Amino acid sequence: MSDHADPAATETARPADPAAGEKVVRTDTEWRALLDPTRYAILRQAATERPFTGAYTYSKETGTYQCGGCGNPLFSSDTKYDSGCGWPSFYEPLTPGAVEYIEDRSHGMIRTEVRCGRCGSHLGHVFPDGPQPTGQRYCMNSLALDLNPSDG
Repeated sequence: MSDHADPAATETARPADPAAGEKVVRTDTEWRALLDPTRYAILRQAATERPFTGAYTYSKETGTYQCGGCGNPLFSSDTKYDSGCGWPSFYEPLTPGAVEYIEDRSHGMIRTEVRCGRCGSHLGHVFPDGPQPTGQRYCMNSLALDLNPSDG
């Protein structure tokens, strides 16, 4: 037997470091304490803000859109476009692992829900009717995002 602690046990006991890209796991009580009620409803209960009301719907500001729950970088403003759907739209995530996809069968439809790849928060949905080069429309809730403006 070794006198050294199991590295895996040590690793799992350490709190997640969002800056290092580690998964963020919080209890429902912790999420409620961190988020205002409207943002909590969207990010943690998959609610949707009303179309054409979000702060980023028409924004042309440059920068990186991050998860409103954990700060995970999700989308570049370079991929944002006006789809006319009423929510901020992007044609691809910043990196392949930035988001995860879940089949959504709510409201009598089959759609693809988009969640943060780091904390699992609901962001919106993706549809196959976007512009090239991907043909995808990532239709996101403004309240699910925070914009980190570009320097310069």
